[in-house]
Amino acid sequence: MIYITGDTHRNFRRVAALCDTVESTKEDILIILGDAGINYFGKLKDDVLKRHLSELPITLFCIHGNHEQRPNGIDTYQEVCWHGGTVYMEPEFPHILFAKDGEIYELAGKRCIAIGGAYSVDKHIRLAENWGWWADEQPSAEMKTHVEQQLEQADWNVDIVLSHTCPMKYIPMKEVSKYPFNPRTSK
Repeated sequence: MIYITGDTHRNFRRVAALCDTVESTKEDILIILGDAGINYFGKLKDDVLKRHLSELPITLFCIHGNHEQRPNGIDTYQEVCWHGGTVYMEPEFPHILFAKDGEIYELAGKRCIAIGGAYSVDKHIRLAENWGWWADEQPSAEMKTHVEQQLEQADWNVDIVLSHTCPMKYIPMKEVSKYPFNPRTSK
């Protein structure tokens, strides 16, 4: 079975409850559409979370958000093939996977392209409060070109776009006045 959620921000209580409710196994996949919070603080604190998540009976397939580090910038990740595309995986945590932007994955008979990242409307408060913010949160021009090349090679024929953000025409224009997530108190 494949499940989809987003914005867990290091809080996996509802994921654990899902696993209990549906009696999931490592063969089941939970797609997290960005801001999983798994690569947020750095090696030691993140590894504690990863060890906990590794005990869950499910495989996590994460799309990059804007409130977390990109796995390609973390030296413990390796590129491996998974469901027809390349993912980032740490050998110590083989059931926590991060999509490589622009890759096309075969999931349940559907061709799914991953396009991660987004713009942080809360960038200024994140910097002022010394919360995590990463300059490469948005896809680079090179990544956008790579995604278009991948789509061109696929004759623009994919069934699903896995993304953390929406097309520009759907972005709300109101400014966010207060960010509801405080990474210092989130577990």
